[in-house]
Amino acid sequence: MAACIFCKIIRGEIPSMKIFESEKTLAFLDIGPLSRGHSLVIPKFHGAKLHDIPDDQLSEVLSVAKKIAIAQGVEDYNILQNNGRIAHQVVDHVHFHMIPKPNETEGLGIGWPTKEADKGDLTKLLEEIKSKMSKM
Repeated sequence: MAACIFCKIIRGEIPSMKIFESEKTLAFLDIGPLSRGHSLVIPKFHGAKLHDIPDDQLSEVLSVAKKIAIAQGVEDYNILQNNGRIAHQVVDHVHFHMIPKPNETEGLGIGWPTKEADKGDLTKLLEEIKSKMSKM
């Protein structure tokens, strides 16, 4: 936590362009934006991945991202949250990007390599997930 860049921003050791701050949440403009208005919304609770953050510490993150999008008047945008290096996470502190998509070239550009799913495999997976979730 001491070396975490986002924890340093939370503690005021590194300046940021704060959009919103509460007891649990901080939002600020990204200094390496993909488009104008690219913002980060973070829980103040330190955790590398989404499953490391207690539910009560996530309670306002999406509503803050929504308010930032509305305040900017964006029509098209992405809300992005990555977990782990191969999933493109660079900072090991949970964070949500609100990335305006004003046109085809600005904002987040992604591929979506879908593949055909076997219905039997999907049914089996569905039951496995539901069974594990009922025990949480």
